[in-house]
Amino acid sequence: MALFHSPGFALRGICAAIVLLPALAYVQTAAAAFDASALQSDGADEEVTAGDAAGGGSAGTLGAVTVVGRAAPVPVEHESSYQPVPDASTLRSLAPALEVPQVTNAVSAQVLRDQRPRYMDDALMNVSGITQGNTLAGTQDTILKRGFGGNRDGSIMHNGMPLVQGRGMNAAAESVVVLKGPSSMFYGIMDPGGVVNVVSKKPQMQPRTAISLSGSGYGRGRNGAGLLLDATGPVADSGLAWRLVADYTNEDYWRNFGKRRDVLLAPSLAWYGRDTQAVLWYEFRDYNVPFDRGTALDPRTNKPLDIPATRRLDEPFNQMKGKSHLAQFSLDHRITPGWSGHVSLSYNRETYDANQLRLLGINTATGLLRRRADGTRGALSADSYGTAYIDGSTRLGGMQHDMQFGMDAEYRKIYRADMIRGGVDNAFSYLHPVYGRVRPGTTVVAGDSDQRDLLHNHSLFFQDAIHLNRQWIVTAGARYLHWAQRAGRGRPFKLNTNTRDGKWLPRLGVVYKLTPAVSLYASYSQSLKPISTIAPHSSGLIDSSVKPESGKSWEVGAKYESAGGLTGTLALFDIRKKSVLVSQFNQNTGLTEWRTSGAARSRGIELDVAGEINPRWSFIGSLALIDAKTTRDPKFQGNRLWNAARITASANAVYNAGQLWGQGQLRLGAGVRYAGKRAGDSANTFWLPSYTVANLFATYETPIQGRKVKFQLNVKNLFDRTYYTSSVNEFGLALGDARQVSLTAGFEF
Repeated sequence: MALFHSPGFALRGICAAIVLLPALAYVQTAAAAFDASALQSDGADEEVTAGDAAGGGSAGTLGAVTVVGRAAPVPVEHESSYQPVPDASTLRSLAPALEVPQVTNAVSAQVLRDQRPRYMDDALMNVSGITQGNTLAGTQDTILKRGFGGNRDGSIMHNGMPLVQGRGMNAAAESVVVLKGPSSMFYGIMDPGGVVNVVSKKPQMQPRTAISLSGSGYGRGRNGAGLLLDATGPVADSGLAWRLVADYTNEDYWRNFGKRRDVLLAPSLAWYGRDTQAVLWYEFRDYNVPFDRGTALDPRTNKPLDIPATRRLDEPFNQMKGKSHLAQFSLDHRITPGWSGHVSLSYNRETYDANQLRLLGINTATGLLRRRADGTRGALSADSYGTAYIDGSTRLGGMQHDMQFGMDAEYRKIYRADMIRGGVDNAFSYLHPVYGRVRPGTTVVAGDSDQRDLLHNHSLFFQDAIHLNRQWIVTAGARYLHWAQRAGRGRPFKLNTNTRDGKWLPRLGVVYKLTPAVSLYASYSQSLKPISTIAPHSSGLIDSSVKPESGKSWEVGAKYESAGGLTGTLALFDIRKKSVLVSQFNQNTGLTEWRTSGAARSRGIELDVAGEINPRWSFIGSLALIDAKTTRDPKFQGNRLWNAARITASANAVYNAGQLWGQGQLRLGAGVRYAGKRAGDSANTFWLPSYTVANLFATYETPIQGRKVKFQLNVKNLFDRTYYTSSVNEFGLALGDARQVSLTAGFEF
C-alpha cells in the first residue's frame, strides 16, 4: 500500500480519474455498436425525462438523468434500470450527482428485484468498501463503510431520517443509497465512513397490483415459503395515491436448528399537487429469528473449529422475538419558482426479547464448551426526529448560488430492562453435541439491568454551492451541532456517561465539469460522534472532559454519468479519526469491555460502476483497496481495524435475451463477491479468511390471459462455500448462509 503513503497520492488520483472514467463512455459506445445489429427488432431506447416539478421540483435533471424529489414517485422509466436514480432524501438536494463533491453509490430497484437480498448487507455487496460488523448474532444491520461503523453508530437512515430498529431493509424498499465519507453536515452525529439511506417505495398514480409466491430450500430438508403483495393506485381524481406492501416469510434456518418468521405491513399515502407533495409512510414488522453467534475459534490453530458449518454451539431456544413500528412524513412545497420548503418527521420504535446461550470457553483436549444461559427481556429502542429547511437558487455577483438553510432535532433512547445471567454449563461437546440439556436463564442481574442510553441533539445548518462558471462549482457549508447524552445501568442506576457540548462541523468542496458527462471533485469534511457506553468505561465516568470521536476526511475523485446508460465513480480518500472507542474481550466475564483509543486512519481507492452497457447488458460492480488501521494506541497501534477488509470487489452482469418462446422475455444474471481477510478483533489476535461467493438468477416474463406473469430462479452461494462474514470475538464468528435455491412466481394485475 505504498501508494497511500506517497506525496503524489492526490495527484495520482486525479490523473487516474481523468484516464479511467472517460474510458467508460468509450466502452459503452463500443459495446452498443457491437450489439446494434442484434437489437434492430427491439426498437430504440425510450428517452428518460423528468416528471413535472412540484414542491420545488419533483425531479431535477441533467440531460436525461433524473434526480427524484423526496416526496415524488420514481418515474416508471427508471424502474427497470441498473443505473442509479439519485434521490433527494440522501443529499437533501436536487443537485445532479456530477455537481456534488461527494460519492453516492446506489443499489437500484431493479438490482434489488434481481438479487432478492434478505438484509441490507446482502444488498450492499454491490458497493465498494463495505463489510459486515457485529450484527448482534445476526439480528441487526451493521455496515462498516471504509472501515468505520458499528451497530449503534446511527448511520442507517430511512428516507433521510434515522433508524434505531435492527433491520432497515425489507420488501417496502425501493432502493438503497450509500453516501461515502463524513456526512455530519447532512446528518449530524455520525461515524466518518458514511451513511446508508433506504429509500421507500412511494404510491403511484398508475394502478398496479403484484402478488408473488416463493419457495426456497437450503437442502437437508431446510425449506421455506413466502408471500408478497404490492398494490398501488390513485384515490379517484383527488391527487391522492395509496400503496400497500405486505410480506410474509416463514422458513427453516440453514443451520441444524432454528426458524425465521417475518411479517411486514407497510401502507403509505401520498398527495401529488402542483406546488405541494407529501408522503406518509408506516411500517410494522413482527419477527421471530435465530439469535446465532456462529462458531468459535480453535485456540490450537487460531482458525475456526473443524466442525460442520451447520453445527450450532448454542440451543434451539436461542431466538429473538420482537416488533417494530416506523412512521414517517415528508412534505415538499414550492414557495416561489426558485425556492422550496421541506419538512420531515419520523418516529421509530422497536421492542424485543432474546435468549442467548453465551459461549465462554473451549477445552480442546476434551471437546467441551463452557456456556452460560443469558438473555435480554424488555429491550426498547426509540427515536423521534424532525427537520425543516428551505433551499433554492439565486444570482449574486453574477454567479448562481444554490443555497440551503435548515434545522433538525433528534431524541434517541436505548433501554434494556432485564439482563439475564444464567448458570454455567460445562458438559456440552462440540464434537458430539447433545442439545436440550440446558434451559433458558431466568436470573435477572440487578447490576447489569435497566441499561439506558439517552441522546438529544439539535442543529442548525447551511450550505451554498456557487457556480463560478459553467465548469467550476465551489461548495461550502457548516452545521452547528449541540448534544447531550446520558448512559449507564444498574439497580440502583449508575451513570457511566454524562456529556453535553456543541461544535461547528464544516464541509468544503470543489467540482470541475470536464465534459457534460464527466466531472472531477475534491472535498474536505468533518464528522463527530460523542463517546458513550452503557457498561463501565476503563477510565471511569465519561463526561464532557472526554472528547467525542471526531473525523476529518480529504477526498479527490471523478464521476461519469450518461443519459440512460452507465454511472461510474472513482474516489481516493484519507480519513483520520481521533478519540476512538475500542473493544477488549474479558475472558473472565465473557463480556466485551470498552476503552478510548488514540486515533485511527483509513485511506484507499474505490471504484463503482452501474448501469446499462447497452440494451442487452446491465452491470453493477465495485472494487476497493483500503488501508484501515489504528495509528495511536498503547496496545493496538499499527493494528488493522476490526472486521475491515483490505480488498473488496464485486461484479454482477445481466443479459437480456429478449423474446423467446412466443411473447416471453428471458433474463439471465450472474455475480461474484470477494472480501479479503479481516482482523477478528482490535488486538488482531486472529483473522477471518478471505472468501469468494457466487450467485445466479434467471427470470422469465410472459403474458397469460392478458396478465403479466413472472417466474424467477435465484441461487445464492452457488458453490456452497463456508465463509465468515464478521466476528464479535473468538467465541462469535458469524457464518455466511449455505447455498439457497429459491423459486418465485409473480402475477401483476
